[in-house]
Order: sequence, then structure tokens, then C-alpha cells
Amino acid sequence: MELKLINDQGQQAATVSASDALFSRDYNEALVHQVVVAYQANARSGNRAQLTRAEVRHSTKKPFRQKGTGNARAGMTASPLWRGGGRIFPNKPDENFSHKVNRKMYRAGVAAILSQLAREDRLAVVENFSVTAPKTKLVAQKLKGLGIADSVLIITDSLDDNLMLASRNLPNILVLEVQQADPVSLVRFPKVLMTKAAVAKMEEMLG
Repeated sequence: MELKLINDQGQQAATVSASDALFSRDYNEALVHQVVVAYQANARSGNRAQLTRAEVRHSTKKPFRQKGTGNARAGMTASPLWRGGGRIFPNKPDENFSHKVNRKMYRAGVAAILSQLAREDRLAVVENFSVTAPKTKLVAQKLKGLGIADSVLIITDSLDDNLMLASRNLPNILVLEVQQADPVSLVRFPKVLMTKAAVAKMEEMLG
């Protein structure tokens, strides 16, 4: 598989040989969906909590007499049928949202996403991506020179302080190291820019 290597002006300068297993895999929509959903589910903290009928603040006094009112009989205001009452099946902090995905499935899902990005010409490779100072203007100018005006995910082999500080104020730009690249970010951004060394490291991790 040959990936497009672009220069600082956004023009194709050469090609980069890449693994067919990682960048020429058939797109499996069901697998990609499963991997993305599992990644999002495993990121949930599970910190929400609701109260049962025993935990809500209430009085144990019978609201009204048993017979003669025409209402359904009621024993206390903590009933789940009452406004302000407890929940029947409340959410608790120990609720487990995690989904299990085998390592082989995860790697295949990420490879399917990368392959689809390459087929749709949404994946480009640069020799390196760095700035000399932690200034947002430098990153914006560099991307403008590459001809990238939309949102972009930048994957580098190593993330230095200058690049991290310079890019964090740009709302539509996300810079990640290869180890931090995740399926959600890969499908979220319309354009993905990888350094040449990041491609090699990605092949080593997932190939």
C-alpha cells in the first residue's frame, strides 16, 4: 500500500510504503461500530446515583386515611408512584458500563478505519510536524500551508511541549501520539495527518 506523502505546501512529494494489513483492509462496518461503542462505553465513569424509596427524605406518616377519599390507598410519600418518591431501579455508582473487546478485534477495527481513511483520501502523511515555539499562530500557519482548513487529527510519533501547548487552543485540531490514537478520534475528524515515523510505529503496534 502506498500512502501520499505531502510537502509543506500540501502537494504530493512522494509516496510511503505501508502495510497492506493496516491500510488496505476491507471495511467492516459492524466491527467498527462495535469497537467505537465499546471504547465510548469503557470511558464512562459511572458516577450517577439515584435514591431508592428507603433513601429519599420522607415522612412515614400515612398521607390520608385508607378509605372514603376516592384515592388509591397509600402508605407513605416515598412510594415510586409519587412525585418526589424513590426510584424502583435506581442508577448506582457501582454500575458497570464496560464492554469487552478482544485485542484482535480492536486491532482489526482500527485497521479497518485507517484503510477506509486511505481509500477516501482523508489520510495524508508528512515527513514531520513540529513548531519552534509554543505559539498557536505557528500551528495555524503550518496547517494553512498544508492546505488544511477543516478539522484535523494529527498523529505524531512523539509529542513535545511546544506542539502540545501551541495546538490546544485550536478547537478543531487534536494532536495525539501514536499510543493515544483511538477509534473514536479516527472516525470523528474528516482529515487525519500522520508523520512518517508515526506510520511506522502504528504498523509496529497493530501490524
